Amino acid sequence: MKVDKETHFSEVLPGGAHWSMTMKAGLALRLTDLEGGANVGMLFYNPLNPLERYNAPDSLKCQHTFKLTKGNCLYSDMGRIFCSIVEDSLGWHDTVCGNSTRQIIEDRWGATSYQAARNERTQNGLDSFLVEAAKYGLGKKDLAANVNWFSKVAPSAEGDLAFCSDASAAGAQVTLRFEMDTLVLFHTCPHPLDPSPTYEPKPVKFDVFAADPVGEDDYCRTFRPENGRGFENTEFFQQTSPATA
Repeated sequence: MKVDKETHFSEVLPGGAHWSMTMKAGLALRLTDLEGGANVGMLFYNPLNPLERYNAPDSLKCQHTFKLTKGNCLYSDMGRIFCSIVEDSLGWHDTVCGNSTRQIIEDRWGATSYQAARNERTQNGLDSFLVEAAKYGLGKKDLAANVNWFSKVAPSAEGDLAFCSDASAAGAQVTLRFEMDTLVLFHTCPHPLDPSPTYEPKPVKFDVFAADPVGEDDYCRTFRPENGRGFENTEFFQQTSPATA
């Protein structure tokens, strides 16, 4: 762990692991794919009211896109913006294919328990989210469609989805700027469409630091007309809601 004036927190999350934290408005979270081929499943909640959570369909349709990249904002089901993508070296992140499950992992790579293999067990995304969600009194009914950072899934002309195994190279980064206080759950388990012949989830480094102030000409704010309205809605909420701990 590294803590200094520029980086508030820095850590490496091993492959097949999970974590959670509350990001305050004005902080940034930078994710780095250390070896290439990583996947980071992520969900967002309003810590003051966890019924407000990330809404993948609204995030895509209001920005007229199928993928997430620099400029895109991640919306809640209340029309507020949890965070904005301020930097992105990859250019394509999936938020339509959902999460790996115990059955998906077992069918593709077999099952290995923690009792037998410890940290080398075959962990899945759904159980990882449930472990982290339980720490905040949340359960299976509270999960939603998640983001899969560093994973590219492209549609064919016929509408079939194909996982792009070589999309994310070692050193790829994406940086999220948080526009409102946000509970973040995330894991480094494989994408549900990952065709790898072996279970080898990759580690990801994450850094938390202070983001630059948001101006009226901010790239994410002006990326789509809808984003401007989303920022206004979010700023009003931040100004009038109780502060989180």
